[in-house]
Amino acid sequence: MQLSIRKLLRIGTLAGALVAALPALALETVRFMAPGSPGGGYDQTARTLGKAMQEAGVAKSAMYDNKNGAGGTLGLAQFVNSSKGDVNALCVMGAIMVTGVVQNKPQISLANATPIARLFTEYNVIAVRKDSPYRSFNDLMADFKKNPSSVKWGGGSKGSVDHIGTAELAGAAGIPVSKVNYIPFGGGGEVVSATLGGHITAITGGYAELSKYIEAGQFRVLAVGAPTRMPGVDAPTLKEAGYDMQIGNWRGVYGAANLTPAQRKELTDAVLAATRTKGWQDAVKANAWSPSVITGDEFSKFVDDEHTRLRTVMTHVGLI
Repeated sequence: MQLSIRKLLRIGTLAGALVAALPALALETVRFMAPGSPGGGYDQTARTLGKAMQEAGVAKSAMYDNKNGAGGTLGLAQFVNSSKGDVNALCVMGAIMVTGVVQNKPQISLANATPIARLFTEYNVIAVRKDSPYRSFNDLMADFKKNPSSVKWGGGSKGSVDHIGTAELAGAAGIPVSKVNYIPFGGGGEVVSATLGGHITAITGGYAELSKYIEAGQFRVLAVGAPTRMPGVDAPTLKEAGYDMQIGNWRGVYGAANLTPAQRKELTDAVLAATRTKGWQDAVKANAWSPSVITGDEFSKFVDDEHTRLRTVMTHVGLI
């Protein structure tokens, strides 16, 4: 009988260890706020993360809500007002939302939500439609310098990373920002349609948002805003083209307001588990995302520093 008890104890210990090793199904249906249009960068990040959380076994399912406008701050306001204390809620955000807060000064800002994690940086590409007369970035810039207003730039909302990057590029080329003909769009799908329709000369946006059009041959990339060339993209970096600068947008996620420390840790651990899945890693590679995961107080400080940095840049280029 004593031997049987020992065996039972061993079996119980092993079973407990196996259960402990499995991911805790802490979250039910994770509700994502993607504060941009369907198909855009926020939406793509939300859906990729939601699938990865399910793959990691830390969420049973995921739902997605899109709310476009004002650099993402309209979606942020809806998220904050509808999710207080809800550990199952996540809002995708990034540098564009920080500039939206700086520019629009909304009553509800990132200070009203809970920082969870920065995930990656996505660098911009500058592209034209396939039948564009511009075959190289130098060709495009030659006309931009000769007659700035003749080149219609298309990208994200006013004050976005796309907008700021275009203004910085103009400055680097000696072109007054006031002469830049930049047309802002609320979402990635809208600016793509306008460019394919011939209403935009050059589109600037994250590679992941434009990759399917690039791979299909509908867009031709003239330059990339990354520090090094992107694998599979036959185009120089801006630095190689003579402009010592980068254009990129980091993205992360915030949780609801009024989370307890335990809830914040639970949600952070779930997001981190998702970033270790094969699905997430495959998406990082396919979308040319540069992983840059930070959490907790480090992420909070980073966002505060970004407020200061981006406000300075926006002031310098005349956007505020």
